[in-house]
Amino acid sequence: MEKIIKINQYSIKFTNNLELCSSHEQACCEEHYLDFSGIDIEDVRNLEFDLNSDDFFEKVEGYGIRLLPKNGLPLSIPGYSDNNGCYSDDLLLELTLNGNNVLKKFDITNCQP
Repeated sequence: MEKIIKINQYSIKFTNNLELCSSHEQACCEEHYLDFSGIDIEDVRNLEFDLNSDDFFEKVEGYGIRLLPKNGLPLSIPGYSDNNGCYSDDLLLELTLNGNNVLKKFDITNCQP
C-alpha cells in the first residue's frame, strides 16, 4: 500500500515514487487537465492506495475522478476543459515512475465538463 507524499496542481506523488497525473496532447488553443491542487496533504497523509490494481480510482462522468483509498473517504479530483470544438478532447490519467516512465494509461475523456 502506498501513501501520498506530495501534491501540486499537476500531480500526486506516492511513497514508491509513482506519480499520478493527467495528460493531453495539446493542439493550439485548447486545454484539458485534472486539477489536484484542491487536496491538502495534511488531510490525506494517512490514506493508503493499492496502485497495483486498476481499481484505485473511479471515473465521474462530466466531473473528473475519485481516488479510492483502502482506508478513508474517496478524494474527488475535478477535470477541466477549454476547447472550441476544432480539436481533440482526449484526456488521459497516467501513472508514471518519477514523472517520466508511463506505467499505465487510462482514458478519462468523458470525465471533464
